[in-house]
Amino acid sequence: MATASSKVSFVIPVRDDAGRLTRCLASIASNHSPAEIIVADNGSRDRSPQVAADADAKVLPLPGVRVSELRNRGAAAASGDILAFVDADHEIAPTWVAAAIDALAPDRVGAAGALYTAPPGGTWVQRLYGALRGRTVGQRDVSWLGSGNLAVRRSVFEQVKGFDESLETCEDVDLCQRVRAAGFRIIGDERLESVHLGDPPTLAALFRAERWRGRDNFRVTLRGALTLSDMPSLVIPIVDVFALVTIALTLVAALFVGPRALLFAAAAAGVIVLLSLPRMARMLARTRRWGPIALVQTWLVALTYDTARAFALLGRASHHRRVPLDPSAARRPAQ
Repeated sequence: MATASSKVSFVIPVRDDAGRLTRCLASIASNHSPAEIIVADNGSRDRSPQVAADADAKVLPLPGVRVSELRNRGAAAASGDILAFVDADHEIAPTWVAAAIDALAPDRVGAAGALYTAPPGGTWVQRLYGALRGRTVGQRDVSWLGSGNLAVRRSVFEQVKGFDESLETCEDVDLCQRVRAAGFRIIGDERLESVHLGDPPTLAALFRAERWRGRDNFRVTLRGALTLSDMPSLVIPIVDVFALVTIALTLVAALFVGPRALLFAAAAAGVIVLLSLPRMARMLARTRRWGPIALVQTWLVALTYDTARAFALLGRASHHRRVPLDPSAARRPAQ
């Protein structure tokens, strides 16, 4: 049970992200609540370790390991009753700490958090990506939450043995599955607001991000008990892969049998478009923007998301993140 005297330990993984880490740490300080801060540094060559040290954080140098291990190692070094997993490219609300303690107060609540909020004043892609993700309203039980904005009772985290270090992505989905399997609730609470400064600003960045995130989606989803809501994330990428292969093969075939083969390519492209429409409809319902430009932009984001998830099945993508240059965070010389 979390109480007012519970100690909160923030665990923040980072690599070469000094500018946004500065904003993340400032948002934690704005809570005016005593908290331990552990920064798990994944071999940064910029000022990230120094930024963390200047904020009185404990810095763990952990080059060359996956983010799941960064979080586990940070949690092992922490001393708090509540482990607050917040990524370096997030800014949390000034009441986040108090809200996390309150949300975790009931005995059977093992974790709490909220869906990420798109950066204010961001690009149209970021705005629509935020609509695709949705928003936490009020307080309710949820099946999983992202590990960039997640508070977990330490005893529960240790009981389920932390994050699976064999996973490169979807480690948060897997953790939440095991928390619920252990008999604990996961609470989405709008008070745990967190702005994700790292939302992809362009369609190309969105494609890279979702191609990378989708690499462990099947593996993790099939570990738990499947529900009807899980089916689109499993079925749509598979159908899209078949459609993409069909398009490629028929384009080649057209060189030998003539343009009639292109009819198959057009049909396959139509399948991909049709499968993106339900996602597009959900985004439109959330944004309530119906003009022609809004319709095209929403469709492009939905189509990019689905296509990227299909490509994730075709090959292993490297990490998508490209951190913007921070003029105040000059790179350190090689050691």
